Amino acid sequence: MDVTLAIDAMGGDHGIAVTVPAAVEYLRQFSSDTIILVGIPDAIESELRTLGVQTSPHLRIHPASEVVSMDEQPQSALRGKKDSSMRVSVNLVKSGEALACVSAGNTGALMAAARYVLKTIPGIDRPAIASYLPTKKGQICMLDLGANTDCSAEHLLQFALMGSTLVTALEHKPNPSIGLLNIGSEDIKGNEVVKQAAELLRASDLNFYGNIEGTDIFKGTTDVVVCDGFVGNVALKTTEGLAQMLGGFLREEFGRNIFTKLAAILAMPVINAFKRRVDHRRYNGASFLGLKGIVLKSHGSADVLAFRVAIERAAEEARGGMLQHISEHIEKWHHQRQTGMASSHP
Repeated sequence: MDVTLAIDAMGGDHGIAVTVPAAVEYLRQFSSDTIILVGIPDAIESELRTLGVQTSPHLRIHPASEVVSMDEQPQSALRGKKDSSMRVSVNLVKSGEALACVSAGNTGALMAAARYVLKTIPGIDRPAIASYLPTKKGQICMLDLGANTDCSAEHLLQFALMGSTLVTALEHKPNPSIGLLNIGSEDIKGNEVVKQAAELLRASDLNFYGNIEGTDIFKGTTDVVVCDGFVGNVALKTTEGLAQMLGGFLREEFGRNIFTKLAAILAMPVINAFKRRVDHRRYNGASFLGLKGIVLKSHGSADVLAFRVAIERAAEEARGGMLQHISEHIEKWHHQRQTGMASSHP
């Protein structure tokens, strides 16, 4: 299945210097797909000339006259910049001209625009931010990573349904396991919201593993980790900080003297393999799940490799029919709940 993707070419810390080369690299591998570069035409065309690339039916430019800054207030961007590259990219998904959009821009502004333009899938109260993290077994999908700081048990159930569907669509796992992030694996642990969410998950048709702890994330105990956005964002940022610290420690130790530098040269194949396994760029791209359209948020500081990974993930979600699967799963769950409630109240 060939897909058309809208790219916010102006968003992120580096803008067109990253987004345009990443789009060009993506098309070299997936030449039958179509990329729409959204932004200021003169700037995009200049970058394409630098790369020695011309527009074509598979690489188009769609004009947008405004740019949302990285520190702009979401509501200000939503009301005041209706022709921003970010907003126009989301509009292309709404109109059906593109199946998905990718932006490295302001997260809050992107979520505000996506919710306003696309709306949520029936049965979903709030969108959630989902992304992948590396584990000992491969990778794990975790949500919510910051969209919703206060959640009900029902919201956590919806996150689990969406996370399960995302893993099925991208990894072709028919019944991915779900872990509910908690302060302990025992049923009596956690606050009331988490306890109620566990009960809802047990009553669902999801493959609920049970409560998991923070250490289970990187063990790869489950395929999906569910939590509220406050906990998820703290866990994510802690992970990023730990990775940076460990990388710094390695550089310091190998650079202490001539002998450690020689050891570093001998260990370079192992070091490179290690860096590749934990390279956050290869896990770039957070999905805004629960919307009537596919929207991916790239890290604002992403380089060309990282942004290309985000584009690839957006295409995989579109090809996997993720939106349809989420809608079907949510509809099925609500039907089961209504049937159960009716049978319990004759």
